[in-house]
Amino acid sequence: MRLLYLCTLLLSATAIYPAQAQQSQILLENVRILDAKKQSLTPPGYVLITGNTIKTISASPIKVSGTDVIKINGAGKTLMPGLIDVHVHMVFGALTMSQMMTGDLSEEFLLKTVGQSANNTLMRGFTSVRDVGGPIFPLKAAIDAGKIPGPRIWPSGATISQTAGHGDFRTPDEKSRRFFGVASRAEKYGATFIADGRDEVLTAVRENLRFGASQIKLMAGGGTSSAYDPVDVTQYTLDEMKAAVEAAEDWGTYVTVHAYTPRAIRRAIEAGVKCVEHGQLLDEETLKLIAEKGIWLSLQNLVDNTPDMDAQRIAKRKPVIEGQEKVWPLAKKYNVKLAWGTDFLFEPALNEKQNEFILRLQKWFTNAEILKMVTQDNASLLQLSGLRSPYPGKLGIIEEGAMADILLVDGDPLKDLKLLANPAKNFVVIIKDGKIYKNILKK
Repeated sequence: MRLLYLCTLLLSATAIYPAQAQQSQILLENVRILDAKKQSLTPPGYVLITGNTIKTISASPIKVSGTDVIKINGAGKTLMPGLIDVHVHMVFGALTMSQMMTGDLSEEFLLKTVGQSANNTLMRGFTSVRDVGGPIFPLKAAIDAGKIPGPRIWPSGATISQTAGHGDFRTPDEKSRRFFGVASRAEKYGATFIADGRDEVLTAVRENLRFGASQIKLMAGGGTSSAYDPVDVTQYTLDEMKAAVEAAEDWGTYVTVHAYTPRAIRRAIEAGVKCVEHGQLLDEETLKLIAEKGIWLSLQNLVDNTPDMDAQRIAKRKPVIEGQEKVWPLAKKYNVKLAWGTDFLFEPALNEKQNEFILRLQKWFTNAEILKMVTQDNASLLQLSGLRSPYPGKLGIIEEGAMADILLVDGDPLKDLKLLANPAKNFVVIIKDGKIYKNILKK
């Protein structure tokens, strides 16, 4: 439990950034609001934020009174919703594999890496993320309490995997818990549950829900970052998957599955899952079925290799890379409910490219379609958690009554999407939950 224990220290640690007091009102003047659906910007107007909510949007000046109003002159810049990444691993994405395996995971180390990585994510303009696997609950609690700056997090908790599944991260010397009675290191850290059979799957799902999971992540097929399971294998029986779905639905939420192949995904669909992560090896007929059933496809646009990627992982990833060139356009053709995420694992340097990966979608989508996907569409997937959503309210859109998660962009991203790739320069104001986390405009 050492990693999970050390993560909990974040809750009581001294804040590592200047405290941002809640402002009662923020008035944005002379801003043009992005409407990705209409593929246009509004004429310059005014937006009033009260608390953590957008209270008023007006073409005419808004009169406000009091000394607690912060006024920001946007000078005709673009006001858009905060970016959303629906496939992240906040803890595992901040650490290398060698760091994960070290025995020296000190409090100072985690505060510097995981906490700083969360702050960097917010400073890249990502005001919300869906964490689909890992010991995330303590970090989320620290962010929500204002101890660490970072995005809103929809947590899955520990991934749920069968023995020899994609979430079975045991080293060769670690024996089966069922036969030898000792939980693996990854299980002790809260990274995964190795659960076989209906009863163990039910328990694993309920454990995550007990800690506050907003959705459940189940491993339904092989992967590229695990040592024992080939990409082509199907994981979990229909009965086991149905158990996970039933337990999640009893709590008003859903199961999303890691899977690439038609066989694995069709079984998951039969079991009643609401979302599929990856799916780069899908065929046309299964994509049609996904569209017909209204199931979400949470896709990524992965790269074939990086400097830190080992040879085995590169080889396993090859068919996935080839498949994604076909899946994205086919999913668009059949009007599949598409969501976008990055899925960076054990390569912290990749996090700095999070915004650049949005641009990779330009092969198949217009700038307006991409902006809508990484804001409004991704927000719709987050709300699939229903009452288990940790942040009630509307996200991904700028309208009266929506939550105040917004970016002020120096330029028009509808015309030049590359503006998103340089957030340090082009995101001049970042507001999350009605709090200003960045403002580099001249006073």
